Amino acid sequence: MSATSSRPPESHRGTAVVWAALLAVGLATGLWALSRVQLKPEQSTPENWLNGTAETALNQSLRLPGQDRMELASAAIRYRVFGDLGPQVALGCPQWMFYQDGLRESANAHGDVVTPRLRLMQYWHDQLKARNVALLVVAVPDKARIQSAQLCGRAMTDSLHTRYDQLAQTLAARGMAFADLRPVLENQPQEMFFRTDVHMNLTGAERAAKAVAQKALLQLGGVRGTQAFEVSPPSAPAPRLGDLLTLSGLKDAPAGWRPDLEVVPSQQIDVVRGGGLLDDAAPVQVLLAGSSNGLRSNFAQRLGEGLGQEVWNLSMDGGQFGGAMFKALAQREQWPASLKLVIWEFSENTLSLPLTDDEKNAIRQLPSDGQAANKNSN
Repeated sequence: MSATSSRPPESHRGTAVVWAALLAVGLATGLWALSRVQLKPEQSTPENWLNGTAETALNQSLRLPGQDRMELASAAIRYRVFGDLGPQVALGCPQWMFYQDGLRESANAHGDVVTPRLRLMQYWHDQLKARNVALLVVAVPDKARIQSAQLCGRAMTDSLHTRYDQLAQTLAARGMAFADLRPVLENQPQEMFFRTDVHMNLTGAERAAKAVAQKALLQLGGVRGTQAFEVSPPSAPAPRLGDLLTLSGLKDAPAGWRPDLEVVPSQQIDVVRGGGLLDDAAPVQVLLAGSSNGLRSNFAQRLGEGLGQEVWNLSMDGGQFGGAMFKALAQREQWPASLKLVIWEFSENTLSLPLTDDEKNAIRQLPSDGQAANKNSN
């Protein structure tokens, strides 16, 4: 074969040049995107690189030029044309949004995740009891359960629908205090949850907090404190961006291309201070280890108002089932001697989410049933 016949045709050379240019642009864009990634130190540990956690965080951090606009346009068209809100959010009646994990078990939860969580709950209950600190468990019912009339054809799976009863019955059988919020939130003439948010609104949070306070007072000897609270009148209604709009990628979509922003009032509740130099706060008796519910709609403030005392609020966003309890227990050596009660609040649907790394580690360290029985008998 001659040297001339082995050379690629001119058309192939042009194609090769185009592909080489595209690959060079892709390489440059990839390097540019990598240079802008900032992983947190706890995300880039050797262990996280080995188990894939760091790679997942890196992948989620990579953003190409214009990617945000393309994703926004895609989400807006998907909603406008198909009424689809993505894999994590479901559309009920017009303007009502629901978290998918409140309707069915998470696809990422493999095997039984409830039983080990109940073991962990029992262990923490016993650990607190040994310190003469009571535990009150509060599971906020899912929005899909309370606002079922707004699901418009959707429904919770049977297994999720019965899980709240199973939790209540299990805790009752084990002698653990539990605040069942279904009676005060279900079948109410007013809406108890925001339409485009997973959290309770002002009305729902107030009703829930009063019910929790009544249950908590039983564990505090039935004596309400004397701390006063100042409750301001509700403000003028204003647009509120719900977290489900953000989760569905529609936060910045124009009107008509997303469910409408809800227009709701806000309210300020403050502890009344005397203002003097000797105006010391009363000793802390109640700690709230809650989810994001404890940081929304004045839930913690309404709880304190019902108890007549300020609550030490260690609630946290993104804590899922046990995040706030891990946070609180990590500080137990600094707890004041006056502490009498820990209120552990979590959202109902987090019982069915995959176990977190903290939960897995804690569950692995739990004593076996035989060890626990021997310890109690001694």
